[in-house]
Amino acid sequence: MRTLILAVVLAFAAPLCLAQTRTAPADIGPSSAPKKPISFDLSAIDKTADPCTDFYQYACGNWKKDNPIPADQVRWGRFNELADRNNYLLNTELKAAADAPKSALQKQYGDFFAACMNTELVDKLGARPLEPQLNAIAALTSTRELAAFNARQEKRGGGGFFRISVTQDQKDSSQQIAATEQGGLTLPDRDYYLNPDERFVKIREQYVEHMRKMFTLLGDTGDKAIAEAANVMRIETALAKGSMDRVDLRDPAKRYHVMTVAEVQTLSPNYDWKVYLDGIGMPQVKTIDVVSPQFVTTANQELGSEPLQAIKSYLRWHALHRAAPLLSKPFEDENFAFFSATLQGQKEEQPRWKRCTRITDHALGEAVGQDWVKQNFPPDAKANMENLVHALEASMAADLKTLPWMSDATKVEARKKLDAITDKIGYPQHWKDYSSIVVKRDDVLENVERADNYELRRNLNKFGKPVDPTEWDMTPPTVNAYYDPAQNNINFPAGILQPPFYDNSIDPAVNFGGIGVVIGHEMTHGFDDEGSKYDLHGNVKVWWTPEDLAKFKERTECTAKEYDGFEVAPGQLLNGHLTLGENTADNGGLRIAYQALMDTLAREGAASEPGYVDGKRDGYTPAQRFFIAFGQVWCQNQTEQSARVSAKVDPHSSGQWRANGSVQNFDEFGKAFGCKVGQPMMPAGGGCRTW
Repeated sequence: MRTLILAVVLAFAAPLCLAQTRTAPADIGPSSAPKKPISFDLSAIDKTADPCTDFYQYACGNWKKDNPIPADQVRWGRFNELADRNNYLLNTELKAAADAPKSALQKQYGDFFAACMNTELVDKLGARPLEPQLNAIAALTSTRELAAFNARQEKRGGGGFFRISVTQDQKDSSQQIAATEQGGLTLPDRDYYLNPDERFVKIREQYVEHMRKMFTLLGDTGDKAIAEAANVMRIETALAKGSMDRVDLRDPAKRYHVMTVAEVQTLSPNYDWKVYLDGIGMPQVKTIDVVSPQFVTTANQELGSEPLQAIKSYLRWHALHRAAPLLSKPFEDENFAFFSATLQGQKEEQPRWKRCTRITDHALGEAVGQDWVKQNFPPDAKANMENLVHALEASMAADLKTLPWMSDATKVEARKKLDAITDKIGYPQHWKDYSSIVVKRDDVLENVERADNYELRRNLNKFGKPVDPTEWDMTPPTVNAYYDPAQNNINFPAGILQPPFYDNSIDPAVNFGGIGVVIGHEMTHGFDDEGSKYDLHGNVKVWWTPEDLAKFKERTECTAKEYDGFEVAPGQLLNGHLTLGENTADNGGLRIAYQALMDTLAREGAASEPGYVDGKRDGYTPAQRFFIAFGQVWCQNQTEQSARVSAKVDPHSSGQWRANGSVQNFDEFGKAFGCKVGQPMMPAGGGCRTW
């Protein structure tokens, strides 16, 4: 399970059956480039706020006031600012390739983008692009045929209940094994189906009504649409009851159950695993990691107890819901109305060009990315980033050496793991070869399905082969970063290596507070409550002494309980155990980035801090600029609805608590701003600390 600096949810809401002409000029493209973010924003600071009482308000108060959530967004922050600019630059590239490609690669992704932007054809076709999937579902005569059906429909992503993928074996990271995970839910989390609170009851009612409308658009009569929606809700509720919660899914031991194919067949006798494995070209599979055995038994029970027509309703719904972003406007409007407006509080649909840019990046990201990095990520940026990473690694090594609660024996093992971390910066060493994907300018749904099938086959072909540690899970323009515990590597796409995170022209204090903390965050993931269960080779293994492990758990529990008390919406608290890994990484990353800055200043002196007069720049010391730069990374506004969804599904805390939660646990912050012990940002006792 990869750990990110930020969870990004990109909605591409759209629909199908009825034809309807669009008249939205915003779908044509951007009228001007978004402003380029800056790394240290003096105008964002609210000097009426006391940084010792509410640092987040101090660092971000004016930014929040001056940057309301755009109508087509549910959350707007510094990450979004940069992502919006990257998306604009990417769109410029895609439009040029669509109009006048200069290479076979540009023609491929240019045609893909052009097909997505052809709303006139999309609206004219209505639901017809979905007919092959609907006809295949209608042809089923028994639930026993589902395995063969899934195998045939995999290329369309149109199967149901069970699916195989290939992943690293967490007990032997050199091996790649088959796995089956839980899924099949449309609402954001199992809690949305099971929580008895009035708010969730209302959402469930709205969801059923949304499905009824979508089935009606697809051509169902009134009574049939009602029955189909009820079928789907009943089946998904059963699957939710059989699903592990998100906290349990963070525990490697709870999601690892390797079984023989015969044992899996015994667990789910209503599904023919041999037929399915043969059908997807993997008859050689002998064992499967069943991530959630309870889900498999629950799905099997549904296949055995639900009538065929109900199963067909479920399959039809998931085919329809998946295709909605790529079909005609009536479906698009209804899909947006529920999933974006109702669930997230979004006021307007994003312009088509934004959605088509993102979907092209998702489908052919390393094709588009090759040209994007040439324009937007010069070689010196990569070299400078490598230097920063090395500085953070040295800082963390020093932190481990002096950690007061850890024994020397465990420190030796921790240092081995730190030294084994590999760094991936900017973009892949080897680009994916997309030449086998057929792209047509008049076939957007099939284009997406062919791209999805390419990724499916690429994944399945890994079975039994050596792990390729050079692969990336993010495209170059992505504004994010991640740590991969199974490969013990940290990954920083070119997209995030820009202001407000990194600026080669600004003082190191700001860069260490921005990208430095991001680097430290990802490194610390190797030692959070989840990453700490993996050894230096990426195997799940206990490398701690029993005494140190007990101390570690005590300290992480302090952090979990602390964040349990942080409110993100009226009556809605964070889940400290869901967000524990990210909170641990935030706190650890802040400490080691600060120490790396202090080491740099001690080594290089005032020459490393351009623009400083009498120890200050713009009225702030290096330490203060470091913390403000860190806080401003998390400036954001978010709809209440979106904040409530995030609290249920996002392993990251909200921006306010990523900033305040971290600084109140770090006494150097209080020293930098002259806080008194007992103030909110400098609590008595020093707060919680693991790393």
